[in-house]
Amino acid sequence: MDIPLSPVAVVGLGTMGTGIAEVLARAGREVIGIDISEAAARRAAAALEASTARAVERGRIGAAERRTVLARFRTFSDLRAAADATLVIEVVPESYETKLRVLRELDGIVAPSTILATGTNALSVTRLAADTARPERVLGLHFFNPAPAMKLVEVVSSVLTADRAVAAVTALARELGKEPVAVGDRPGFVADGLLFGYLNQAAAMYEAGYASREDIDAAMRLGCGLPMGPLALLDLIGIDTARTVLEAMYAASQDRLHAPAPVLRQLGDAGLTGRKSGRGFYTYEAPGSPVAVPDALTPSPLAGSAPGRPVGSVGVVGSGTMAAGIAEVFAVAGYEVVLAARSPEKAAAARDRIAKSLGRSVTKGRISAAARDATLARIVPAGSLDALAEVDLAVEAVAEDLEVKRSLFATLDKVCRPGAVLATTTSSLPVVACARATTRPADVVGMHFFNPAPAMKLVEVVRTVLTSDEAHATVREVAATVRKHPVECGDRAGFIVNALLFPYLNNAIKMVEQHYATLDDIDAAMRLGGGYPMGPFELLDVVGLDVSLAIERALHREFRDPGLAPAPLLERLVAAGCLGRKSGRGFRAYARR
Repeated sequence: MDIPLSPVAVVGLGTMGTGIAEVLARAGREVIGIDISEAAARRAAAALEASTARAVERGRIGAAERRTVLARFRTFSDLRAAADATLVIEVVPESYETKLRVLRELDGIVAPSTILATGTNALSVTRLAADTARPERVLGLHFFNPAPAMKLVEVVSSVLTADRAVAAVTALARELGKEPVAVGDRPGFVADGLLFGYLNQAAAMYEAGYASREDIDAAMRLGCGLPMGPLALLDLIGIDTARTVLEAMYAASQDRLHAPAPVLRQLGDAGLTGRKSGRGFYTYEAPGSPVAVPDALTPSPLAGSAPGRPVGSVGVVGSGTMAAGIAEVFAVAGYEVVLAARSPEKAAAARDRIAKSLGRSVTKGRISAAARDATLARIVPAGSLDALAEVDLAVEAVAEDLEVKRSLFATLDKVCRPGAVLATTTSSLPVVACARATTRPADVVGMHFFNPAPAMKLVEVVRTVLTSDEAHATVREVAATVRKHPVECGDRAGFIVNALLFPYLNNAIKMVEQHYATLDDIDAAMRLGGGYPMGPFELLDVVGLDVSLAIERALHREFRDPGLAPAPLLERLVAAGCLGRKSGRGFRAYARR
């Protein structure tokens, strides 16, 4: 017989506890809210009143239903109020001692059949369970913030947890409109286990001075489609909370990628814990405010070096998808474009690809037929690099092979006029190696577009130790003119986006290798719990496993960190020719077209 889970007690009425209480009450459960702080209890009740009032205003519920929901939520300051609960969810501060004290007190209050769920995302559920009187009734129930909006719930069982308890809580999660994912007991579980390693690397990247906080956050929002940048997300989570999670993950894994970046300790020790304190990586209007305000680290719009060189014509080298997309971007923005390929036929085919892309924009009403024709008239296909002799900016988008690119740059050096800026779109190769193939390394810069170039707003502007201020400024200004968001970074493997993205993807593969979770559960966890537009395995198959492996090898060579070594499963799949969607099989199989 199923265990009926009502009423439900929620212990700890902070942001997460309040959100969970709202989810339960709106789903028809009687909710007993418990917090030792009467002020916290009042805030929780006020939050539920405000959220249900907004729901009435938006027509999602009626006034009578609102009154019913509010009547289901009662608050108390004593744990004994949980005596009749069939399920107790604790979301008190992330401290083993605090959580164990609550669970042990509940042992003496609730019925023997009551399920005790901990909301921890870092502590050992097994250890907490073992130190209670009824470990078979203890499990983890990890909601994501904000609980009313986020669909994912991780149901964490220990080796001691009874199957019936897991089944009852899983069924409840589904009744609440959530997507439960069953996971084992290890720090971070699935979503946070992947997310916090990525956040930690972003903090370390900022601490090293590689890129500004604004550029790191913009790069991950615009380059990966994430709802928030990593440093803003750390401020939202709480820097002290993030450090606690990372400490637990590092203790279990001994992976240096999980060792908390020193800046997290420095900020935490200074009381700069993020939004809740009013300052973390960013400064906020007031403690608890989501509104960031300018501070001493905010870049000035007028900051920067000398202005760039004038650019009226652009040469794009290549005939593939990326080259065609970049040429389209420049032509749409009004630049005269020379599209050079290895033969007139390849150049013409690339221009035809652009014509089809612009045609789709006309069909969807984004541009007029006249604008399409004017854009195409600005693109001149050429079968020889000699056609680039008078361009002001040359951008190469050829194969991601260093020797191919070096040979091309040596030719561009001879063909292009003095003063022309030469840019590479490489995503993983050293830009300085391309620069050294020329007699004008000061004029060489990285200009990393993202695919598809017409749609993706981000451009990573990569400066080498030899790049001049003028060449760097030229590319930044051009990127802004073509309505892209330029971010600045130095010349090292992965730049910003790939250096943060691919270790996360690699760690997801390792989770599967260790049989901790399935492909589907990991993908669901990151889409529903992390707000990612695609799960890691969906993304790997789209990018291409061979491309992913090459980037991961480049990162490992550059940083020499054992944690960055490509997962053996990825190596084996590539060796077997399973490259993702393009080959018909990667981590998943695809229908051949």
